[in-house]
Amino acid sequence: MEEPYRLTPQLALRVAVLGALALGVFAVLFLRLWALQVLSGTKYRAEANDNRVRTIQIDAPRGQIVDASGHTLVTNKLGTSLDVWPSDLPKSATAKAKELGVIAQAVGVPLKTVTTKVAQSQDDPLVPVVVRRGLTDDQVSYFKERRIEFPGVELADSYLRTYPYQSVAAHVLGYVGAITAPELKADKKLGYGPNDTVGQAGIEATYDRYLKGKDGTAQLTVDSLGRPTSSVTTSVLPQAGNTVKLTIELKLQQAAQKALKYGVNLARSSGQTAADGGAIVAMNPNTGAVLALASYPTYQPSVYVDRSPKKLAELQNPAAGAASNYPGIDRALDVGYPPGSIFKPVTALAALEEHLIAPSQSLLCSPTYTAYKQTFKNWDPDTNQWMELPQALAESCDTFFYQLGDRFYKLPSSRGHALQQWAARFGFGEDTGIDVGPEDPGLVPTPEWRRQAYSGSEYTEVDRTWKPGYSIQLAIGQGDLEVTPLQMARFYSLIANGGNLVTPYLVQDVQQAGGDPKNPQILRQFGAQPSTPSGVDASALQVVQEGLYSGTHSSDGTSYGVFGDFPVSIAGKTGSAQKIVHLAGYPNGVEETQSWWCGYGPTDSAQIVVCAVIENGGEGAAAAAPAALQVFKSYFKVHQATTITAHPSD
Repeated sequence: MEEPYRLTPQLALRVAVLGALALGVFAVLFLRLWALQVLSGTKYRAEANDNRVRTIQIDAPRGQIVDASGHTLVTNKLGTSLDVWPSDLPKSATAKAKELGVIAQAVGVPLKTVTTKVAQSQDDPLVPVVVRRGLTDDQVSYFKERRIEFPGVELADSYLRTYPYQSVAAHVLGYVGAITAPELKADKKLGYGPNDTVGQAGIEATYDRYLKGKDGTAQLTVDSLGRPTSSVTTSVLPQAGNTVKLTIELKLQQAAQKALKYGVNLARSSGQTAADGGAIVAMNPNTGAVLALASYPTYQPSVYVDRSPKKLAELQNPAAGAASNYPGIDRALDVGYPPGSIFKPVTALAALEEHLIAPSQSLLCSPTYTAYKQTFKNWDPDTNQWMELPQALAESCDTFFYQLGDRFYKLPSSRGHALQQWAARFGFGEDTGIDVGPEDPGLVPTPEWRRQAYSGSEYTEVDRTWKPGYSIQLAIGQGDLEVTPLQMARFYSLIANGGNLVTPYLVQDVQQAGGDPKNPQILRQFGAQPSTPSGVDASALQVVQEGLYSGTHSSDGTSYGVFGDFPVSIAGKTGSAQKIVHLAGYPNGVEETQSWWCGYGPTDSAQIVVCAVIENGGEGAAAAAPAALQVFKSYFKVHQATTITAHPSD
């Protein structure tokens, strides 16, 4: 048997000592806590409130965009942004919602947009949400005067885009805006953040990675209400974005935009009351450098900075845009038009290459051409004579080219669709490859395309069948054919440079920010891409060049009345293309004529190609050719008064 447990005097003493030690430790802890919480509580609470350190993003200015001569087209100005710190907003859901509602109304941003941004920031509540950049002076004063009413709200410096020449090259330059969720997801690896401003169109979007600078950081201590208790200390300085230099020439761009208004006014004064838009492209035919790219009507990119609801509606709302004829659309790149007679050089080259006609062969230019029990009319009912190809181009004889279209139709199937194939080789029916967008690829109709396009049950086999009349109409640039002004400028560049298809481009290089403008540090060179030989025989090109020269120099040429006395030798072609358009009061649409002119100069060594279209402008010589003349006058610095001799044209 074991003996019962006994509490000896020695054991009792040990227990007492341990108990006294434990009691002493607890007493010390209690007294220390009491001292911290009671005696020094106010002091430490104040220190905690005064030592909430925040890291602030310092916006970096975006790079400048300059023209070919260094004129600044886009730069920056200092503005004020309104930032919301989610962690400092009221904890009560009702109070928080009320504050955000007042903020949204005061800065003119939809409440849903504000609440969505704040909700998305919950994963990182210590990062501010930029509600709006570019506050007005009144808005800044409002929030400064009521600072205590808006916990979590801060006013910060930010950079805003500014445009010294207002609407000049608006479609080329594009605009910037707050980064969207999909853009942030795609570009997060590149260092983009939720408060970044990025390019949304034009050069701003395509070259954003060069224009966007690197933001800096600073530190600031605030109290529990988010009020600053120290000065801002910069830890990382921001780095400005780089400068992007364009091929655009400022004065020529201005001349092109004025020329479009001039062409529209000419058309209206001659009875074409529906004339309301157009485009002009000026290009170096040897390199593809775009010297001017104008679209009318246009807009001022600053509306995306000022955020005027009425002005933005014209660019973002289809109904409002229709009322002002869609000023946001770049008609030079993104609208397909029937080309009419400016397409005849395509037909001429293709016919010569396919040996459907010889350079010296004559065809009858008659008032009408009858084939397949259908009569096709010439634009000039008084012409009835035999012509060779250069004269047919100069006088734009439709019935001459109807015969070529019929010959293309009669080619055996083993030859393919020869006219369409040459058109594709000349760059039609596809994007040009220019470094901005979007682009309309246009349309070169083929029998296969027609069968696919009319495959629906609402169409019959007759609708899906390619008829001879389609080939005949295609030969004069009518029917379903659609081209863009840039595609046409590219094709006429091919004629001017001896048969090479160039790739249009708008950016020359990227330069180091802040460098010497006279001796910039080039970070990346862009420039011309290698041209693609079209395979056109030099003798065929010479025939077409002769026809375009006669079009402006022969007394019977369709644009002789415009270019006949111009001191620089210009070659070119008019075009008048019929198209069904929908106008107010005409629910079924009406047929209007698109006015075209394309050409180049000097004829012996071309430096510039100009292509102009005036929507619903009537005959080519009446509106588009005079508009193109204004661009040539600016480029060659010709100051003679404009004299246009009345001359009928297609």
